[in-house]
Amino acid sequence: MKKVELLAPAKDKNTAFQAINSGCDALYIGASDFGARKKVPNSLEDIKEIVDYAHKFYVRVHVTVNTILNDKELTEAQKLIQNLYDIGVDAVIVQDMGIFKLAIEGKLPPIELHASTQCDNRTLKKVQFFDKLGVSRVILARELSLEQIKEICENINCETETFIHGALCVSYSGQCYMSHYIGGRSANRGECAQCCRKKYSLVDDKGNFIAKDKYLLSLKDFNASKHLENLINSGVKSFKIEGRLKDENYVKNVVAFYRKEIDKFAQKTSSGKVFLDFEPNVNKSFNRGFTDYFLDKRNKCFNFDTPKSIGESIGKITKIGNNYFEIKTDKKLHSQDGLYFDGQGCLINKLDGNKIYPNKMDGIKVGMDVYRNLDFEFEKKLKNSKIKRQIGVNFYYDNGILIAQDEDNNSVKINIPQGEQPKNPDKMKENFINQLQKTGESDFYVENIEITGDLPFLPISEINEIRRTILENLMEERLKNYPKTFQKPLNYTDFPKNELDYGANIYNREAKSFYENCGCKVCEMSAESGSCAVELMRTKHCLKFAFDMCKSPKKLFMIDEKGKKFPLKFDCKNCEMVILRSV
Repeated sequence: MKKVELLAPAKDKNTAFQAINSGCDALYIGASDFGARKKVPNSLEDIKEIVDYAHKFYVRVHVTVNTILNDKELTEAQKLIQNLYDIGVDAVIVQDMGIFKLAIEGKLPPIELHASTQCDNRTLKKVQFFDKLGVSRVILARELSLEQIKEICENINCETETFIHGALCVSYSGQCYMSHYIGGRSANRGECAQCCRKKYSLVDDKGNFIAKDKYLLSLKDFNASKHLENLINSGVKSFKIEGRLKDENYVKNVVAFYRKEIDKFAQKTSSGKVFLDFEPNVNKSFNRGFTDYFLDKRNKCFNFDTPKSIGESIGKITKIGNNYFEIKTDKKLHSQDGLYFDGQGCLINKLDGNKIYPNKMDGIKVGMDVYRNLDFEFEKKLKNSKIKRQIGVNFYYDNGILIAQDEDNNSVKINIPQGEQPKNPDKMKENFINQLQKTGESDFYVENIEITGDLPFLPISEINEIRRTILENLMEERLKNYPKTFQKPLNYTDFPKNELDYGANIYNREAKSFYENCGCKVCEMSAESGSCAVELMRTKHCLKFAFDMCKSPKKLFMIDEKGKKFPLKFDCKNCEMVILRSV
């Protein structure tokens, strides 16, 4: 079986620990600055704690440095990357080309550089550019099909990473300027205002409404679990869960779910066994309904009714009483569960057989589909769960020497002093095995113990001390042998375009120089520098497709809640929609 990486998000230290314990092979987290999720910064001290814990299990730590930077920030980012390398971080995720230029000039430590999905990695030529440049990994655009992913993996040498779960950006990543245009908050600077989760109306050029006050840009959440085997066979190295803003319960549940699913088709790249005390179910965690997006074919990937979580389907409303209603369902419901229906929601106050007494009855109708977006008992179980992760160890005793060998073939030995012979050798052997097995809350669990030859008499307290010492020594040996990877030297290579405009997101002089050294003329700096972004968003999500208007010649416009009118342009050859500046 191939080895592939399950990459989990973490907003903070505690979430990172939960991601590790739940079975991830790597995690990604933001530092104090320059991450695309500005709301979740982390100190170097916290990241160092995460690294130290993660590396016990050979779990890698990636840090996001994936915003575009001004000249002053680029210098600060250079110092940050050095500090991250010094505390043992395995990779940094990068969007700004100025950072790649620093690496080419030998001004960065040999930490792995991963080209962020914010670099707009949606074509084979673009990924090949980064491959020839020498980056360790390219994070692919979410919009790619299985066929496109396979073609890319077959024609490059560097690793690829692809998203498999979580929220979807409606725009090609790195190509959304709507938030910056409307309110000055740049998505490429980590300040996205999530304009895609707001209400809009769709009208034609004669003012006729096709849709009114709907969440026209709000997509369902990504779920590629049905495609894991094909993605693995395509050559993808890393499978990424979106969610650096999500809470611990979400991360526990989703990581544990994908750990079990990936293990059906591939080996993990990290170590240790996960001991779960709950059955993971991604339908019970935050989701806007699921889509596999464009992996297989174009589908209805949108949810125009709400940008909030709808959760799991539980059935239909069959009857309405004075202050209650009934649902036909095979799910067990609980008081304090949250329900969703037709863009609205309620909480269950009380249950009486099939009767559900909610905290409000607004909008409830017979025949409505009902979803549960808060399973109170499941969330409580997640919160109180005592999941743990431990590394398998085998003990071998022979001729006064005890050897401990872990699942990665690290081994240490300790001499057992030969002294008084036990009166009952069999009982001594039984005690010795029993005490060695008591690894408790340590980082190890025992897979097997082999005893050859006679044991001396050893008090239980002494056996316990032997166990503690040898396991401490084994962990030291593990960390000493941690499989550290390094970034190979980068070199300039020809960029696949001859000219670049604001869409290249060039915000500093070094990034401009980088592209020029790659044979590309920079005609325009980034929108954040003051350039006029004509296209506010380019997306595979198409409103003509959504409303069955693919062959319609009508000109369409999107109007926001403040009355701003955005012309829509349709590139039907590439099945793309473009949102232009308001008129």
